[in-house]
Amino acid sequence: MNKQLFFRAVTKFLGGFLMLALLVFLPAWTLRYWQGWLLLAILFVPMLVVGAVLMKRSPALLEKRLNAKEEQSEQKAVLALSGVMFLAAFVLAGLNYHFGWFVLPAWVSIAAAVVFLGGYALYAEVMRENAYLSRTVEVQEDQKVIDTGLYGVVRHPMYLSTLLLFLSMPLVLGSLFSFGVMLFYIPLIAKRIKNEEQVLLEGLPGYADYRKKVKYKVIPFLW
Repeated sequence: MNKQLFFRAVTKFLGGFLMLALLVFLPAWTLRYWQGWLLLAILFVPMLVVGAVLMKRSPALLEKRLNAKEEQSEQKAVLALSGVMFLAAFVLAGLNYHFGWFVLPAWVSIAAAVVFLGGYALYAEVMRENAYLSRTVEVQEDQKVIDTGLYGVVRHPMYLSTLLLFLSMPLVLGSLFSFGVMLFYIPLIAKRIKNEEQVLLEGLPGYADYRKKVKYKVIPFLW
């Protein structure tokens, strides 16, 4: 086992858990915010499982996922705006619960949790299919076009999975206001995909033909 990679992964996992817990529970000003605990459970338990599997079977892919430093200035701007969006959505959800502005029924949170887990399963399948998957926009050495499985349906199945994940999170937290904030994720990923495709067209042999073959970017028959 790569001990350095293990400690990096554990540190990032615990840091993410603590940060999200603070963002959710501090504005709510209570630990009895059960929707907050539900989100932490469905987010971090599968993350722990996937991380353990990657550590054992594909440490190289895990390392790629941990390296999130963007080189593209356009993508840095997208990531910064995404950070502001997440911050606003989580804080607003906690405040919504604390002040009781408009807390959605419990069944909405539970249904959204099911959708979230479906998005997580889709995300895991994307990682299984694409060994070149990275959190940064880049063309890797010896990278090849993946055109089978989910990649035979849409060109960016990872963004389909994140769309399900991110839009379901505010509903798990019971906040319609936060859902409205998270809708800004759609134009953000549209901008990211536009830049990503330009990078792939310029640096990945065969991508132009693949783009002609697979027409849809994210959602079959729609986008």
